[in-house]
Amino acid sequence: MLERTAVTMLGLCALLGAHLRTEGHRRRVGERGYSTEMVVVTAALVVLAIAATAVIAIFVMKKANGLQ
Repeated sequence: MLERTAVTMLGLCALLGAHLRTEGHRRRVGERGYSTEMVVVTAALVVLAIAATAVIAIFVMKKANGLQ
């Protein structure tokens, strides 16, 4: 049973290696990167989210201080 499992694992590793060496995989790997525009838009959204959180925190703190 152990020998059969080892042979199966080796076979699966060989199939994976063959798949990774194919031309289609190499072509798809290059298309996974983000464009500069996407990075800039994401960074701007993060900055806006942090600013909105800061503004909300200031209003909450003012309201909390006014309750005393």
